[in-house]
Amino acid sequence: MSDLQRKVVLVTGCSKGGIGFALCEEYARRGCKVYATARRLEAMEGFAHPAIEKLSLDVTSDENVQDVVKTIIEREGRIDMVVNNAGANCAGAIIDVPLDSVQRTFDANFLSVLRVCKAVFPHMAARRSGTIVNVGSIVGETPTPWNGIYAASKAALHQITHVLWMECKPFDIDVVLLIPGAVKSNIANTALSAGSLVPDDSLYKPFEPQIVNRVLASQGSSSMPTIEFSRQVVDSTLLPKPPRSIMIGGSTFLWKLFAWLPKTWVLNRLWKRFLTVPK
Repeated sequence: MSDLQRKVVLVTGCSKGGIGFALCEEYARRGCKVYATARRLEAMEGFAHPAIEKLSLDVTSDENVQDVVKTIIEREGRIDMVVNNAGANCAGAIIDVPLDSVQRTFDANFLSVLRVCKAVFPHMAARRSGTIVNVGSIVGETPTPWNGIYAASKAALHQITHVLWMECKPFDIDVVLLIPGAVKSNIANTALSAGSLVPDDSLYKPFEPQIVNRVLASQGSSSMPTIEFSRQVVDSTLLPKPPRSIMIGGSTFLWKLFAWLPKTWVLNRLWKRFLTVPK
């Protein structure tokens, strides 16, 4: 594939062990030129494909986002696709989460996507070509206990993605909402390694085992292997006309069913599910 034919893809949040890392490898394997980004270059060690280049990117920095987008355009002449994968978990009871943590979560999961979209939009609009892939979550569709702030940030991301899909139509830019279900990654270990999820003086201290169980829920036996997830995502997003929304991963059938059931019944079921700890 010639340099003019291969797509130039920017992926955010590409630390080793996550879905961003696997997506980079799969896009490169399909003939794309891939720019993998994360805050720390050393967090992305281990890429096997020579078509992947690493750049340091803090998606919470307006200046850094603009600089990285400008750098790629100067090197390649274009950006064909952006995959907004960077994000942060925020487990715990809503009342217990400090407001500064809430702000950081929304900055990482919601405002960061706006930053990147604002940076690439003028370029894609001028070319009347491009694809923006925003990575949401099944809990952005239906939330669960003990993960409310994260779910809220992803719900906000889902809504702006739906609107972007409409508002980018005049410029022939495709916008895809990618909704992962349970996928094998390092997200649970990262959350648990940050320390206790429940303050010592919290009224929710008796529920700490349930909160830990909720963090681990996405990494159970039903979780989709990262390689299979990335293969299906790349299959869909490289189509000449990609779908508006893709839901892939473990437990997605159940979450699709939840969308058709009475909300109160669904929330009661999820509360009972995460009120107990499997033995």
